Amino acid sequence: MADDVTTILPDPVLGARHEAERRAVAAAIAIPAHVVQAKGHGHAGTAMAMAPLAHVLFQRILRHDPADPMWEGRDRFVLSAGHASLLLYTQLHLTGYDLSLADVAASRQLDARTPGHPELGHTPGVEMSTGPLGQGVASAVGIALAARRDEALHGVGTGLFDPTVFVLAGDGCLQEGVSSEASSLAGTLGLENLVLIWDDNRITIDGGTDDAFSEDVRARYAAYGWRVLEVDDFRDLAGIERTLDEARTRSGRPTLVAVRSVIGAPSTRIGGTPAAHSGGFGDEEVAAVKTALGFAADATLDDLVTEDALAETRSALERGRRLHEEWRSAYERWMEEAPGAVMMRRCSGVASWAPDEGFAGSLAVEAGLGAIDEVAAPEEGASVATRATNGKVIQALQAWGGLLGGSADLSGSTSVAVPGEAMSATNPGGDFVHFGIREHAMAAMLSGIALHGLWRPYASTYLAFSDYQRPALRLQALMGLPVIHVYTHDSVAVGEDGPTHQPVEQTAALRTIPGLDVVRPADGAEVIAAWRRILAQPTGPTALVLSRQGVPGLPERAELDAAVAHGGYVAWQHGEGDALAIVATGSEVQLALAAARTLADEGVAVRVVSMPCVEWFEAAPAEWRDAVLPPTLRARVAVEAGRGDAWWRWVGLDGRVVSIDEFGESGAGDQVMARRGMTVDAVLAAAREVLPA
Repeated sequence: MADDVTTILPDPVLGARHEAERRAVAAAIAIPAHVVQAKGHGHAGTAMAMAPLAHVLFQRILRHDPADPMWEGRDRFVLSAGHASLLLYTQLHLTGYDLSLADVAASRQLDARTPGHPELGHTPGVEMSTGPLGQGVASAVGIALAARRDEALHGVGTGLFDPTVFVLAGDGCLQEGVSSEASSLAGTLGLENLVLIWDDNRITIDGGTDDAFSEDVRARYAAYGWRVLEVDDFRDLAGIERTLDEARTRSGRPTLVAVRSVIGAPSTRIGGTPAAHSGGFGDEEVAAVKTALGFAADATLDDLVTEDALAETRSALERGRRLHEEWRSAYERWMEEAPGAVMMRRCSGVASWAPDEGFAGSLAVEAGLGAIDEVAAPEEGASVATRATNGKVIQALQAWGGLLGGSADLSGSTSVAVPGEAMSATNPGGDFVHFGIREHAMAAMLSGIALHGLWRPYASTYLAFSDYQRPALRLQALMGLPVIHVYTHDSVAVGEDGPTHQPVEQTAALRTIPGLDVVRPADGAEVIAAWRRILAQPTGPTALVLSRQGVPGLPERAELDAAVAHGGYVAWQHGEGDALAIVATGSEVQLALAAARTLADEGVAVRVVSMPCVEWFEAAPAEWRDAVLPPTLRARVAVEAGRGDAWWRWVGLDGRVVSIDEFGESGAGDQVMARRGMTVDAVLAAAREVLPA
């Protein structure tokens, strides 16, 4: 590694500003090395190597305003390689975001504003939570897709809603399958506003990438339909600027910028080795790095950020103010000249946004609830699959315009097919998305659509395939994104497709994700009521678990919207209902009702509790919960066609759980349900076991 400072950071274009900018980049390289060494843990290598590129991006390329991190006209930068968080935090501090050098130094500590991996809402300027490799790439595809649709529908020709979405990924991100799935679809859709910067350092934790990653990534992305550009010298600011400037020009294709770097540069002992990925470099090596960059060997953080360097980087504030003002002027002209587009945009989604007016959510929610009012619930006793009623709700909301989504090649089977044309490279303003058979990327892309903010994203597949999506679901729950997952074919009642397609453990597994609401409606009326709550209270992701088989419309229930919104309610009872409670969800509520009526004929004061959403019930006021399941009522039975472990919380040691705790088999759905013990007789037997003699 060269030890001449001007060779380490060559840039023949800067002129009089050369020295101040060189010091700024040198500081951006040295800060991660210093911080990680001081702590003894963290990830400095990528943050050091990519510091020159990040400097160019934040100073010369990215359209952003450090004084207003949520400015709608900004470009987006997603750090998919989230372990390199110090790269982002350093630039946020240097360019003038509300983040101090002390905050950067405190990274990875409890209650720090700079967590170990970027987290949405913790740090100004962080666009999404990242860390699980590949998720940022896939979610950035979702952001780019939503932004391109926004521009096509509302601001075509203005550039108002046409940001460039930059995402920085490493070799690890590109090894994860989710990035491949999403990148393939991005090429198909021609997302020309997407720039994926690939840190091609050829190092992972266990060794060189050639141990497990020998493919030609450039050729792979070209095959996806991407434009491929190169940064030949990861230290050359002028060369980086030329390439990134070209990358953000619209070409009809997304762009891969391949950056051949040396992880941990300019360290000569650790740089370029797996040891540079994580952990401190050692006091002696960090001192050598500082010296190579022109600092004293014992320089402190404050010493690294010199006054002239900080003045140089803080010029991003003035640049951002100017870009913001130019955009606002154009936005105000658009509001005057295109009132129809303005109103359509404001009313199209629950998070419709306008400068100085915040989120116009109430308009959108009222319009959406009005659309749901047009959907009629099935009549009592009519056998209708909950997926069918849900499909009618989706279609009504599609006409409203507040949703954006599709399915993993199953729209007809999951009943989410809607009228119109699909989004495509030539039709970015399409009505829905063909995600293809890419369940994981589909879920991660929903995160991006939600982060864009204009539409409530939804997507569907079979419940058994939710396992493919779990990393994306977890991040959505962490970020509190209002994403809607439609899962159909909810139990072994799927039937003839057999155990590979018959979910047993999935509903229970989904309920273990903190912050994910799992809703399993008993009939069409509960489906409609659930959507009213989901639309009116967009507080995080929701999994709608729906039946393929027909379920009977239940008897009319008073104030059903409020009852479902509380997660659980007394759907039917005999007398005071104080002798026995049968708790059920989904299609099993009909079994509970049949058993309860038999017991009522025998004189048992029984109540049937429909609990479409355990999470909503847990969050309901204690008075509500106690009225539905009185603490003194200890004779309880829970019924669900899936793993029953968690139901013991609600029935107690004196109760019983009727569940399916082993895989199904191929055969008619009703026969498989019966063979696995999901019958009225099984519910009656459990009830008689818990009733006092």
